[in-house]
Amino acid sequence: MLALVTSLVSSSAWSQQTTSEPDTVITSIDADLLNIFNQKTPKKYKVAAVKVTGNRFFDENLLISIANINVGDELTIPGGDNFSKAITKLWGQNYFSDVEIYITKLQGKDIEIEIAVTERARLSTYHFTGVKKGEAEDLQGKTGLVPNRVVTENMKISAVEAIKKFYAEKGFRDSRVTVIEKLDTTRDNNTISLNFIVEKGSKVKINNINFGGNTVDAGKLKKQLKDTKEKSRFTLHPTFDKGQIVPVKRYTFNEYLKEYGYLIPAKTKKILDPYVRLKLSSAKFDEKKYEQDKENLLEYYNSMGYRDAMIEQDTVYHTEKGDLNIDIKMNEGNKYYFGNITWRGNTKYSDSQLTLILGIRKGDIYNLELLNKKLGKSASPDGGDISGLYQDDGYLFFRTDPVETAVYRDTIDYEIRIIEGPQATIKNIRISGNDRTKEHVIRREIRTIPGDKFSRQMLVRSQREIAQLNYFNQEKIGITPVPNPDDGTVDINYSVEEKSSDQLELSAGWGGAIGLTGTLGVTFNNFSIRNIWKKSAWDPLPMGDGQKLSVRVQSNGKAFRSYNFSFTEPWLGGKKRNALTFSIFNTKYGQTYDPTTGAYDPDVANTRYISTTGATLSLAKQLKWPDDYFSLSMGINYTRYKLSNYAIDPTNLPGFDNGIVNNLNFRVALQRSSVDQPLFPRSGSTFLLSLQVTPPYSLIDKNIGSKENPYNWIEYHKWRFNGEWYVPLGKPHGEDRNKQFVLKTSAKFGFLGRFNPDLQISPFERFQVGDAGLSNQFALLGYDIIAHRGYPVYDNSNPKVNPDKQNASQYFTIFNKYSMELRYPLSLNPSSTIFALGFFEAANGWYSMKDYNPFQLRRSVGLGMRFFLPMFGLLGFDYGIGLDRFTPGSALKDAARFTFMLGFEPE
Repeated sequence: MLALVTSLVSSSAWSQQTTSEPDTVITSIDADLLNIFNQKTPKKYKVAAVKVTGNRFFDENLLISIANINVGDELTIPGGDNFSKAITKLWGQNYFSDVEIYITKLQGKDIEIEIAVTERARLSTYHFTGVKKGEAEDLQGKTGLVPNRVVTENMKISAVEAIKKFYAEKGFRDSRVTVIEKLDTTRDNNTISLNFIVEKGSKVKINNINFGGNTVDAGKLKKQLKDTKEKSRFTLHPTFDKGQIVPVKRYTFNEYLKEYGYLIPAKTKKILDPYVRLKLSSAKFDEKKYEQDKENLLEYYNSMGYRDAMIEQDTVYHTEKGDLNIDIKMNEGNKYYFGNITWRGNTKYSDSQLTLILGIRKGDIYNLELLNKKLGKSASPDGGDISGLYQDDGYLFFRTDPVETAVYRDTIDYEIRIIEGPQATIKNIRISGNDRTKEHVIRREIRTIPGDKFSRQMLVRSQREIAQLNYFNQEKIGITPVPNPDDGTVDINYSVEEKSSDQLELSAGWGGAIGLTGTLGVTFNNFSIRNIWKKSAWDPLPMGDGQKLSVRVQSNGKAFRSYNFSFTEPWLGGKKRNALTFSIFNTKYGQTYDPTTGAYDPDVANTRYISTTGATLSLAKQLKWPDDYFSLSMGINYTRYKLSNYAIDPTNLPGFDNGIVNNLNFRVALQRSSVDQPLFPRSGSTFLLSLQVTPPYSLIDKNIGSKENPYNWIEYHKWRFNGEWYVPLGKPHGEDRNKQFVLKTSAKFGFLGRFNPDLQISPFERFQVGDAGLSNQFALLGYDIIAHRGYPVYDNSNPKVNPDKQNASQYFTIFNKYSMELRYPLSLNPSSTIFALGFFEAANGWYSMKDYNPFQLRRSVGLGMRFFLPMFGLLGFDYGIGLDRFTPGSALKDAARFTFMLGFEPE
């Protein structure tokens, strides 16, 4: 075999480098092979064989394919460019540090070729020096480095840029990164490890943001820079120096201390001088956020009528102390106003109707964003815009085109051109993603029916109804209209993502005299009773028909036990939203006691107990008037109380502690609910007005009051009102556009009345006010448990009397409760919905209308957290401070109370 070395040395087009040697051994030099590149007349040669040497990780056939030199190819030598192209293609893969091509044999017109490659080193390990452990973990996902991949210059440059960007976002704009390569002899002689030495430098903060060319107040402009803020500083009030007027001067923390010598305790960080204001802010400079803030700045100008506003120049530069200053020079242009707005192309609605909905009048400050919003180009689900008006009437193909027709001095005239298009009819409804829930359960909630006209409002309503099922991830409910312009129809595709909606309750608690109590409960919210006898449907239970089955057992052994069972069919008959609910329960509480002392004594045979057994059958129907957010429910309830040595009302009924009490009542409730979703409502409201009433036995039998047991059949009428409102505040925060503050306000009222003024009000069905809304023992008497965070259960209406009494001897017949909560979601993941809240609450109870004073309330404030876990339901923790529990000399902790809730939001 011969190798043509001399010709390769003189031909740079054939080799990227000439340091490599061919794989074959040179034994002699063939004169024809030596002169093949020196011949005056180019000749054609045929490739007889091709092989690749030096490759360790790449397949030989793959490299030959990339080089595009194959057996049987004809090559022209000299003058051909096949070899140079092959080297260029292989080199372009960026996997090799050297590529050479040799002619190893010439026999007549046949040549054999060897492609010699030197592969680049591969990455074995990499690590970071000069960074914290947590930062190193974050950098691993940002640098894009993957072990065993070829190390290229581009890879190292990209990694360095990612590291610098990571620290720049943290305020370290002058960070430096040095890359050290080291041959990894422990693994392979062609692998290297990379060490990124990071010098973060000093954190750079924004010192001053200066505006020029502006007539708008600079303070208002700075507020538009949401993520670009000046560093925290003290500001001195103009009347700082004993009433003498001095100019306002801004100070950093250290400058202020240096000039005025104020001492601030390190522990409290409290500034004693009332004339000093401290402005806290994050002064990091993030270039990406800064660019977005400049867009926000221009949008703010545009909203004030400065249509032509522009940033002429902005400069970011270092100060002598190493911080940053930002200078922004504005060119505001003229301030414009809306002139005449005319309509063209509208046939469905008149000009006056459209102008009324648009809500923009001649002389209003020019605001293009507002105009587009009113036209529906940036439409919200709430509607109220021109596009929503048309699309709610089937005009899916509707479009608007606002055109400036005249600009004179400071006024702009508009002509809004409308293309109404045909009304679209709904053709096909498709549902995907429901792996567990039967399709008919979703279809019966959907308001878009094939054959109906398209309506955007009905799409929004359908999304709400699907979310209310609570079977799906509420953040992943997708609705996609697919127009068919050819036939004027539209298909609507619904997509859902199943989530677990069943709940398991496993808990233990301590309940006064009851002691330690354990609870086991299961709730299946998407049950299928018709498949209960089908063995194939048990996976692990028959599910998917939208029914609710709940079983709950609670006990501490001998003293207390409770059984509860309920079943709900939300669509009785399958055609209308008629919810049928049936439930039964049995509870018993009792202990042995010494009759002489009344103390509990397990060694004495006397027993005092109360047993409660009951059943409920109710039917709820959705109404169409006043609107279909209303529902009416009616139910019959029967409860039987059996008392043995158990005094239910020793104050008003001394001596009555044995006997049977029957409670047969009818309940009717009118409810309206328009909240957007059940777990974390962001908008809407709920209202409930209910009446629970028994037959007026005392009007039939006048002698009930004189009987030994006047409560054999109890009588009362019980009224309840609940109102809740949810209002989103501001714009969504963070990367998740669904995260935003929500204000929840609520007002609640309850009244228990009697038919006969000569009889005491029933000791049953009263209102227990205070604590967390959880109770074991008091539920035996049918009390409505009204939570009041920051206070124990109380029985006196005066906020200053016994504010810390832990047990109540009797309960109220009237109550009021008002609350405000500011909520913020920390996680909207369906597997763990978490939100934080701050609350203000005021509540109280009274025994008669004569004593009723709606302004005599116990007030509390506090913080809380809510966790919704699919298997356990809602968990809640609140730390409330009872403002009316403060006494002279008391500490904050004496007025604070920690409360816990499980399974439901307390009343």
